[in-house]
Amino acid sequence: MASPSSSSSTATPTTYPSFRYHPRHPSFPYTARDFQRQDESPDTSFYSSPRYVTHIDDHAISALRAYYAATLPATGRVLDFCSSWISHFPTALEARAVQTARGELSDGDEALEVVGMGINAAELGANPILAQRVLRDLNADPAIPAEVGALDAATCVVSIDYLVRPREVLASLRERVKKGGAVHLVVSNRCFPTKAVGRWLRVGEQEKLLMVGDYLYWSGWREVEIVTVCDGKGEGGGWFGMGRPDPLWVVRGRNVDG
Repeated sequence: MASPSSSSSTATPTTYPSFRYHPRHPSFPYTARDFQRQDESPDTSFYSSPRYVTHIDDHAISALRAYYAATLPATGRVLDFCSSWISHFPTALEARAVQTARGELSDGDEALEVVGMGINAAELGANPILAQRVLRDLNADPAIPAEVGALDAATCVVSIDYLVRPREVLASLRERVKKGGAVHLVVSNRCFPTKAVGRWLRVGEQEKLLMVGDYLYWSGWREVEIVTVCDGKGEGGGWFGMGRPDPLWVVRGRNVDG
């Protein structure tokens, strides 16, 4: 299989290097041990205080916004799960979502309704693009509740590594996403190590991406791809723009039969 930096990777219509995931195992390959964490205290305690910070650098944020501009629907309903005070939507989508949330759309304008699901009420409350906020600890209950309604797409930014029951979460999400809709799982090389699942800390970057591909495939998603959004090369990244930019990937799947 090609790696994220392999010359055999293909380019998506949006010019992002990508390669198609293919299942590597006859069944879901992970055990309970793979999802054990250093800190098994309730996540509601760990995340009880709001953190108004970003977890990737400005260069990666800019790259993610460009990716979203190229791939997310401009109208409809999107779930941002494991959400916080910021969702990194591009300017045009953010503006439409804010107008939708505030009920300020002009006559004839179509809505973009963003549903935020997270664990900290204050952070969700500070996110202006959210039309609906759902408090949910997905590690305590992996079901996406019916109140989120039917969805056109879903996003999750640098949080898939914290889910201890990712297959259940993603299978439940697929029940909410309309046929043809996609999920975009954003992956970086940063994490809170005490809360990341154990196997995440034991494997390299490529295996992390394939692991997320396994999560999607074995929860029923198809057309799974691994996309390089920012390769981490060059300058002008890092904190204060003083180093290399954070690498960033998206592992995405579509709700189609197959």
